[in-house]
Amino acid sequence: MRRTDRPADPRPRRADAARNARLLLAAARELFDERGTGIVLDEVARRAGVGNATLYRHFPTRQDLIVAVYADEVAALGERGAALLGSEEAGEALFAWLDGFVVHVATKRALALAGTEGDDRRRSELFDRWHESMRSTARKLLDRAREAGAVGSGLTVEDMLALAGASAVAVGGPDDARRLLRVLWDGFTGA
Repeated sequence: MRRTDRPADPRPRRADAARNARLLLAAARELFDERGTGIVLDEVARRAGVGNATLYRHFPTRQDLIVAVYADEVAALGERGAALLGSEEAGEALFAWLDGFVVHVATKRALALAGTEGDDRRRSELFDRWHESMRSTARKLLDRAREAGAVGSGLTVEDMLALAGASAVAVGGPDDARRLLRVLWDGFTGA
């Protein structure tokens, strides 16, 4: 068999494709944070150091890219929660995760909304998936804090997330959201 007759090894291409996807997501995240979701997508490809065709092969539409970036943000919030489950202080772990949650809501809400524009069914499916991921993480941390006596026994995950989320959207930014979270925390802990 001549060298040109052999099928190409797909592994290097897969690794290269995964690397390109990571580069594109990182570049998009930076640009969305800097200038919002209305950026020209060619800028994402340039910042990632790849061609436009590579961008559109991975993310055929702007919405696909936005959804992928936001999904990564939600995954990071879940990973942070999983790491905090191993900490000694259950109450402090819950508060630390809630702090990240209010910053997430205060800074990523526009991204989530942009990623779910249009089709109501798609919006519902995405939000349901993202919210369930956050509820699941919060529930584990809350149960652990409740068992440790760090929070009141009547606090539900739904109430806690609704209050924390409301504090994040009711104010001017993440610093104010964190300040309101501290007030809420006193109520959650009975301090």
